[in-house]
Amino acid sequence: MSGSPPRFRGVSDLREFFRTNQTPIYFISPTAFNLLGIDRWVRNFHYVNYFDSFGGSHPNVFVPTDREAPEFSSIEDICNYLLRHREVTGWMKTLGPGGRAVFVMFDEQTESLAASAGLRVAHPPAELRHRLDSKIVTTRLGNDAGVPSVPNVLGRAASYRELAALAERSGLGHDLVVQMPYGDSGKTTFFVRSEADWAACAAKEPLASQDLKVMRRIDHRAIAVEAVLTRYGTLVGPLMNDITGHPELTPYRGGWAGNDYPATLTSAQKQQAREFTRRLGDRLAAEGYVGFFEVDYLVDTGTGELYLGELNPRISGISSMTNVTAGAYADLPLFLFHLLEYLDIDYEVDIGEINERWSREASVDVWSQIIIKETGDQVELLTQAPRTGIYRLGPDGTTAFRRWGNDWHGIVSESEAFYLRILAAGDYRYHGADMGALVTRGRLQTDDNRLEERCKQWAAGLRAEFAGARPVPQQRQPGSLLAFKMA
Repeated sequence: MSGSPPRFRGVSDLREFFRTNQTPIYFISPTAFNLLGIDRWVRNFHYVNYFDSFGGSHPNVFVPTDREAPEFSSIEDICNYLLRHREVTGWMKTLGPGGRAVFVMFDEQTESLAASAGLRVAHPPAELRHRLDSKIVTTRLGNDAGVPSVPNVLGRAASYRELAALAERSGLGHDLVVQMPYGDSGKTTFFVRSEADWAACAAKEPLASQDLKVMRRIDHRAIAVEAVLTRYGTLVGPLMNDITGHPELTPYRGGWAGNDYPATLTSAQKQQAREFTRRLGDRLAAEGYVGFFEVDYLVDTGTGELYLGELNPRISGISSMTNVTAGAYADLPLFLFHLLEYLDIDYEVDIGEINERWSREASVDVWSQIIIKETGDQVELLTQAPRTGIYRLGPDGTTAFRRWGNDWHGIVSESEAFYLRILAAGDYRYHGADMGALVTRGRLQTDDNRLEERCKQWAAGLRAEFAGARPVPQQRQPGSLLAFKMA
């Protein structure tokens, strides 16, 4: 940068910049969910998706008409398919050169395909993200930064006897949580108290051949927060409760299924969580990381201690709610501070001042979201599915479509919710499939981690809108393609 003053100084200048942005920015992902509504803030922001959630009615969503594709096994597969698609690349050319591409998940092949399409990936390199994504690496980085994890030991175990010995040497007891380095939405987190538990888990995943994080099991509440590592320091977003493991929403024990905001924490715990997140940002900077990241914390309900759970170097499943909180409206959505680091502009903001505003507890609005997964074991071809839009929950617990909507920003009461369709008629539903996402005002989970009755009613009411036929033989199913908080 030259010695001249920054062209954009403060939030008001940055708002003006984004409202007049000339650079095409593409969010390439299975659906628009994570960043839905960002196009309200950023001119020239587009969603490039595989699932046609809006049926062509959203002006900034592009879905190729020809979607004949091989079986996908990951979000990366879908992104790479879209970047190879002639409809997609041809449409992008009509919007002009110099575009930026943002993703939830991507790999080295994605980077190459984006470059071939004339796009710059607006994230740190895939190799760095993958390394930092490991739960083993996260634990070590947290230790370096002074952010403690639940008492644990890192190592390998080829049998339950070896696992028990590893835990015994570290004083962890016999009620254990075992995690593999990588995995999504609870699929590679296991609860082990016996040899039978170990055998059941080892039958699902190759535990014996992996480095493992073995933790003492605690009664806890899970807290999530997103942050952005900028050139001026780490900006910490709002703290939220995780909604995890409820069988009404997900078949995966310990699996993420949504969030509500604000987090149920004491003032001291909130201050500590924000400080821990700032420390992790400093530690990530030393690794060469820049931009968006998400942190999960575990609050021991017995002692009140706050522990590092996971660190996800990416846009996450709570981005959707982070972008509609009071702090986002007072300043800018957190994601826009990420974009600033990848748009080659000279700007200046006071991160300390923004952090102070975002930490205030006054004028907090309350939001919740849930991801509705298929909890049954059947494989069916859907013949009917609820459409995207605003729904109303009736006094009798039934749901009804009320009106069309692009996102949830206009919801004014707890009796309404925005439903984003993922699976539609003609798609297969299978065990663990993401069927849809719902966002509403108010809480959907109690302080002691039980689902509110209206949460159960929303999930049951929308499930009743699905119908399937022509069961097919069991076959290898793709992973949860919308596992927004893949660990």
